Amino acid sequence: MKILLIGEYSNVHNTLAEGLRMLGHKVVVASNGDFWKNYPRDIDFSRNPGFAGTLSFAARLINALPHMRGYDVVQIINPMFLELKAEKILPIYRYLRRNNGKVVMGAYGMDYYWVHENVTKMPLRYSDFNIGDHLRTDDDAMKERADWLDTPKGHLNQYIAHDCDAIVAGLYEYWACYQPLFPDKTFFIPFPIKQKSPKDKADYQAHLPLKIFIGISKQRSAYKGTDIMLEAAKRLKRNYPKKVSLSVVCGVPFQKYTQMMNDADVILDQLYSYTPAMNGLEAMLRGIICVGGGEPENYDILGEKRLRPIINTEPNENSVYNALEQLISHPEMITALKEQSILYIRKHHDYLQVAKRYENLYQELIENPKE
Repeated sequence: MKILLIGEYSNVHNTLAEGLRMLGHKVVVASNGDFWKNYPRDIDFSRNPGFAGTLSFAARLINALPHMRGYDVVQIINPMFLELKAEKILPIYRYLRRNNGKVVMGAYGMDYYWVHENVTKMPLRYSDFNIGDHLRTDDDAMKERADWLDTPKGHLNQYIAHDCDAIVAGLYEYWACYQPLFPDKTFFIPFPIKQKSPKDKADYQAHLPLKIFIGISKQRSAYKGTDIMLEAAKRLKRNYPKKVSLSVVCGVPFQKYTQMMNDADVILDQLYSYTPAMNGLEAMLRGIICVGGGEPENYDILGEKRLRPIINTEPNENSVYNALEQLISHPEMITALKEQSILYIRKHHDYLQVAKRYENLYQELIENPKE
């Protein structure tokens, strides 16, 4: 198959492309590299600020469009798959729709349905927008509501969701929002992670100080809960100064980020999530224990009955603190959780296995078109 992947979130499309190429398909990735993370891509759609940056971006986009025709499948990472206003993305989407085979939309992150369903129907016990029956009112949550609800971006999302051939959710949470609305076209496929060389057995052993790692996005710290997780880690460090070391990283490219992460024992990630996302999954591949989202629904949708490597927390500081304190008090847990983390990634997120699931979906769409 000839496949075009447009847009990038946390290395999902680049990793998927590697897997699909290994299966023999011709794949092109067109993206902005996910901003400062700077992931690899074949067509560069990064956009620098200012008038000159706008002109350069427009020229590259215009030059690329003739080469974005004739694909069997086009997959967009999100309705906002280019750094343009929604009104300008719509004609480009229609162009892609007319000049290619099947179109698949990713449900991988922030979009209209993620906001709308969590604000109205609240299918999750907690999320980026609600804690139980109470709506979150922090600045970031309110900004996203204003950005997507009854706006051109929201209307674009609704148009594409109804028009596209399939919607793929990468996490349980996104599936829970889309599947009730689009049951015949919503599919769950886990995020792809490319395997690294296994660590030596000694790297899995329990030791103190416990090395805790947290990556901070300054613009989204409160929204993702890393501010609360950081406070829990700082409190633990104050109470156990000889048993804890804390590494805080902010705004570095992906390659440097993963290098800085490698020596950690624990990563704090996604307080309001039911599941680990790409950041947590990349850490788990390295034998790093993920503290954050590990709700039963995450294991259920994967069909996982045995492995429980993620230390699940409730969305509050005390829950995070207590989870970390347990690791200090019971270091015998560390080795088993590290080993389970790697087994979990190999079993459910191996990039070739995930690429095969996408391949099967694409072939099904091509061979059995719906009227």
